[in-house]
Amino acid sequence: MRKGAREVSAQRFVVGVSGSAESLQALRYAAELARGDGAALVPVLAWMPPGGDLADRHYPSPELRRVWREAARDRLRRAIDLAIGGPPADVTFSPEVIRGEAGHVLTEVAAQPGDVLVIGAGRHGTLRRLLACRVSRYCLGHACCPVVAVPPSPLEAELHGLHGWLLRHRLHPESASLHAADA
Repeated sequence: MRKGAREVSAQRFVVGVSGSAESLQALRYAAELARGDGAALVPVLAWMPPGGDLADRHYPSPELRRVWREAARDRLRRAIDLAIGGPPADVTFSPEVIRGEAGHVLTEVAAQPGDVLVIGAGRHGTLRRLLACRVSRYCLGHACCPVVAVPPSPLEAELHGLHGWLLRHRLHPESASLHAADA
């Protein structure tokens, strides 16, 4: 690995991709690691039917399953394009779209000797940690290979919190003067 981490000999970098900003950052990082180590890059998108498996069992539809699977493939292709500009030519590249819960799918795929699992760590706010980082926690707790949790980019971190709120809700001078004139 890099930056003070213990050296790990990797043959494959399995990276969880959902299309979120965190997963795109993880895919960029995994692509760099794969290039640096001459390893394979395996982006994985896990998908579930809307309503989950229970709804699918109650109202099975092969046509809907095909549509959902194709939508997941499209989402993975778009994420790869956004994160790294398309499939890289300089590394072995094996994208996978698998039906199942994301944490379980990622830990199952990254189970071969020489695998490293790369995940987005997400934002670090208290509420976000409590509600949304289930996949990251699951992978860290269940993976049988090294796991690299990639923090959000500095730009993304800046767009959240007080500074981000101020940027998103800034007052425009013209609207401020109108309110002052009404008083």
